Amino acid sequence: MKVLEANNFFGYSLSSFSNDIFAPPSLKHLCGTDRLGRDVCLRTLQGSSIAIEVVFLAIFFALILGLPLGLLSGYFGGILDKCLSLVMDTIFSIPVILLSVVVAFVLGKGIINASIALCIVYSPQYFRLIRNQTMLIKSETYVEAARVSGADVKTIIFKYILPNVITPLPILLTLNAADAVLVLGSLGFLGLGVPANVPEWGSDLNLALAAIPTGIWWTALFPGLAMFFLVLGLSFIGEELENIFEN
Repeated sequence: MKVLEANNFFGYSLSSFSNDIFAPPSLKHLCGTDRLGRDVCLRTLQGSSIAIEVVFLAIFFALILGLPLGLLSGYFGGILDKCLSLVMDTIFSIPVILLSVVVAFVLGKGIINASIALCIVYSPQYFRLIRNQTMLIKSETYVEAARVSGADVKTIIFKYILPNVITPLPILLTLNAADAVLVLGSLGFLGLGVPANVPEWGSDLNLALAAIPTGIWWTALFPGLAMFFLVLGLSFIGEELENIFEN
């Protein structure tokens, strides 16, 4: 008996139930099978596509939200800056896991909903970074000279300010992506991430907990290792980018 196929952004398909349940790692199934007979190796690889997709969307949405708001707040200041800063600082003060759990619970399960939940968590960081950089750069001599020469606001922001405030963004993007993988895993572990029929490391780890006391270790080991190495790789990339930009 086979499961109906369901495609995501990367085109995965669910594996069949026709295999033996909790089969240990072997040449046929390198990482063994889970409680429904699904190949753990295949499911772990499919979970990587879900993690990359959700994290990419979340960071993209957070950047799209935080970048323009930070530019406007930092450049114009006044009541606009106070209102936006108050909202963003309030969001930033809430613990990441707590905020993501609440938002995911309100929105419900789904790839887009999980991305939105993570977007709300990380957008204040981009807002604060861009706002602070904009406030520093707008007082530079070349910006003042452009303003005196008659350049309009749009030209000043996009030609003189934006190219200089986005320099630290690659570092923050990479570090946030590593953190978002863990947050997404936490949401999946709590049953608040993607739907149950979609392969996801956090939900797989949750299901594996009941099997560990019986000696079935492979259903927890491989999703956990996949999450660990993805986070580690993204962290190394972030550190290398930081060294490059500092030098």
